Amino acid sequence: MELREFAERVLLHPALDDKLAHVVGPLTDASPGTARRVACPARPPQLVFAPRRAAPAMPHPETFGDPRRRAVAHHILANHELQALEVMAWTLLAFPEAPAPFRLGLARIMRDEQRHTRMHIERAADLGLRFGDLPVNGYIWRKAQQFACLLDYLAGLPLTFEGRNLDHTLEFEEYFSRAGDQKSAAVMRHIHRDEIAHVAFGYEWLLRFKPADRTDWETYCAHLHWPLRPEKSVGDRFHGEPRRAAGLSDEFIQRLAQLAAS
Repeated sequence: MELREFAERVLLHPALDDKLAHVVGPLTDASPGTARRVACPARPPQLVFAPRRAAPAMPHPETFGDPRRRAVAHHILANHELQALEVMAWTLLAFPEAPAPFRLGLARIMRDEQRHTRMHIERAADLGLRFGDLPVNGYIWRKAQQFACLLDYLAGLPLTFEGRNLDHTLEFEEYFSRAGDQKSAAVMRHIHRDEIAHVAFGYEWLLRFKPADRTDWETYCAHLHWPLRPEKSVGDRFHGEPRRAAGLSDEFIQRLAQLAAS
């Protein structure tokens, strides 16, 4: 399957089964086509982005003893993963001139996002909540509309949203474990391992694309669009080890640690 076909299926087919379908066989990038910026992903009616504040907030971890609250958490996280998948598809269509190794690497990560979405959907269903039974927001998708170049994408999605997830996945693993839900904790452990590779991919390509006269940190900060800012890439508790595992420079990690401590 061509990468463009894969991206269009994810973005333009409303059926969730189509968006999350595993690609059989190798992906190729022989015909990237012309640039196309999709304004909004096609979704089934129950998963169309709701107005601001209509979607439920993440339940407080102290309420996770209630299975319904854990189900709501998985529902929200499933939508986050689905948006990440859609933003990656958007990026393939918006920047067909990107090097083929970047595009093929991004497609491999999209397969992870498909799997993560399914994992959260299945766990929410186990806890009694069907995906789409609650309104969902489009925050991550809306931020992607500001990406004017590949460095904007790298700073915004892999290094901020997924960078923050290096902390959040560990936090939620602890929350679920504390509630006695080892299946949900295992989901978060699995996703955490993948997120290290995703952040590594983003950082590797930031180094390849950055101007020679700018550091990695300067490039990262220069390509964030408000309200995204470096502080948004850390969770409630900062974890340096997964960032070292992702290959971030010592200075980059120290800068993040300072923000987390401020």
